[in-house]
This record gives sequence, structure tokens and C-alpha cells, in this order.
Amino acid sequence: MSDDGREQTGRERVPSRQRRRFPGISSRAYEHPADRSALVALRKLSGFDTVFKALSGLLPERSLRLLFLSDSVRVSERQFAHLHDMLLDACYILDLEKVPPMYVTQDPQPNAMCIGLDEPVIVLTTGLVELLDEEEMRAVVGHEVGHALSGHSVYRTILLFLTTLALKVAWIPLGNLAVMALVTALREWFRKSELSADRAGLLVGQDLRASMRGLMKMAGGNHLHEMNVDAFLEQAEEYDAGGDLRDSVLKILNVLPRSHPFATIRAAELKRWAESRDHQRLMDGHYPRRGEDKDASVSDSFRESAASYKSDVKGSKDPLMKLVTDLAGGAGDFGGRVRRGFDGFRSPAPPKDDPKDDPKDDPKDGPQDGPRGASAQDGE
Repeated sequence: MSDDGREQTGRERVPSRQRRRFPGISSRAYEHPADRSALVALRKLSGFDTVFKALSGLLPERSLRLLFLSDSVRVSERQFAHLHDMLLDACYILDLEKVPPMYVTQDPQPNAMCIGLDEPVIVLTTGLVELLDEEEMRAVVGHEVGHALSGHSVYRTILLFLTTLALKVAWIPLGNLAVMALVTALREWFRKSELSADRAGLLVGQDLRASMRGLMKMAGGNHLHEMNVDAFLEQAEEYDAGGDLRDSVLKILNVLPRSHPFATIRAAELKRWAESRDHQRLMDGHYPRRGEDKDASVSDSFRESAASYKSDVKGSKDPLMKLVTDLAGGAGDFGGRVRRGFDGFRSPAPPKDDPKDDPKDDPKDGPQDGPRGASAQDGE
């Protein structure tokens, strides 16, 4: 289909507003550096996909496919036609030749996933379909197609299997410990893969506000008239900067069991990427092609991943991250901050005007009128 919206199989797949298409785009173009480094390394392992697919008999993939086929609604031209159009459109924009099957399953919890070893399957819950408007849903469908293009569905399926396995071997101390260590590492990778898929959703929808509205609705429900995207983003900044070392530790403990980053963090990360030079170059047509994937350097990818983590730590306002940065920079006040306890590691409050800094309030200028005393008292 051309960019002006010509028809294919009798149906127009491109919506009324024109959007860019990315022929031959590699998933490396939108993947988060930490996600990309892991995927490049795995793709370089000869026979890796073959080994994982050989495990398909041990995984509940066949059972899941049969379950969705028998107890969900398969999206097609005759069922959920508007979602079918979005799916075709997303595959067209990201140039994914094989359109993955998509199902809508009855579940009031808003959710979507892309799983499968041999063939990715996209699943949307009724809670999500009823929650989002057309443009917000377009970003979600693009998000899941991005998972399929990156091959995330393979590793997500493995993660589900290992999580189940960890529960089954919980009575074996060392066995459970080993599996849970692997699950924890996979979850960290998968959280980064979600940021990658959010970027793919933006490439498909090409409407940043719609992408962020969708994330906001996932957090606060269908009360858009009561919510504000800018205020939602301010929550992410407050979350990053607030508290002391105790809060930093609690943040880590809260995020460890999750496969997805928090909604406010995802919105802030997506906005940051949308405003980056990398995104602008991509929109201008400068991006890696799929045919070049085999030549991607593992070492370069790991360097980019390490640089990304370093940049995140350096730019973070979180007390623990600032402590790490200070230690790396040889901060001299570390001992004093330890002596002051947790408050010594608290993020500094925003600067406020100090009445004592006002020249007209200088005691050397002599006594002031009554209002000055009232103002000084209010300032305290």
C-alpha cells in the first residue's frame, strides 16, 4: 500500500490522517539499549531459537492457543473489524509481513500481551478495549506488534514458564533460588522491552498525547475529564526525586516482582524518547534495516546499554542514584551525610525565597514596620 492510502483486499488500511511508514525497519531502531543488547546477543547464538522452540512441548503454548481459539473472540474482518484494521495498519507501518493472530478475551482487567514461540499471538482484554479510544488503542496494537517484530514473544513465553516452574520447585531451596535469580534478571530485561514496545506503539500511532493518555488511563481508569497528562508526568518526576534512602530501597523492592515499569515512568520515558534526536532521525527515514541485523555488533550493543544505564544513574534525582554518582565522583561529604542519617540522603527541597536574603529586610537597615515582622513570621 502506498502512503496516500491505496486499498488492499478491498479495505483501506491507512486512516484518514496520513502517517509515516518504515519499510524494512529493524526492531533495533526503537529498542531500548538494554533490551537491544540482550536481543543482539541472543540472535548471535547459533541455534538459540531452535533450542527454545524445541522446548515448546514443555511449555503451555499449545494449550494457550487452543484456549484462546475456544474461549475468546478472534479478531478478523467479521469480528472486531476496527481492531482488525488497526492490526493490519500497524503491521503495514512497521513492515511486518506475517500478521499475527489477535484475540479479545473476556477480562475486566485492562491488559494486552504478545506470547508464543512458533508464532506470536496478540491478546487484548475486554477491559482494555472498553477503556481506550481509537487513537489510544492504535498505540496499544502498535505496542504489541512491536513485541512481535522484536521477537519478545519468545522470551515472554519462557518467562511465564520459568515463573510457573519457580512455584513448583519452591520446596527445593537452591533450585528455587537459581530459578528466581533467572526470573529476576528476565523481569529486568522485560521491563526494558516494554519501553521498547511503547516506542513501537508511538511509531504506529504517531500521536504522543494519545500514547500517554492510554498509559494514564491504565493507571487511573476511564475518567479522562478528571485527569491531566502534564500533571501525570509531574508524578513521575516527584517519584524519581522524592524521599530518602529508605524510599529508594522501597522503590527497588516494589519494582522487582513486576514485569512492567510503572505507568508514570513509562509515560515520562516515552516523552523523553519522542523529544530525542534518535526519534527525529527515525521519523526522517534514517534507521537500521532488518537486513543489517546479522551484522550488528554485540560489543557495541553492550557498550550502548552500559552507557544508557550510566546516563540514567547520572541524570536521576533519586537519593540512592545520587549517592552512587557521588561515590563515583569521590564526593567529600559522604561521611557527614552518613552521620546525619537517612535525612542526609534526602533529595533537596526546591529552593524557596528566604526573607533574610531580601536587602530591605537586612537588620543593619534598622527596625522595620509591623508588616515586615508579620512577613518574616509567615516565611518561617
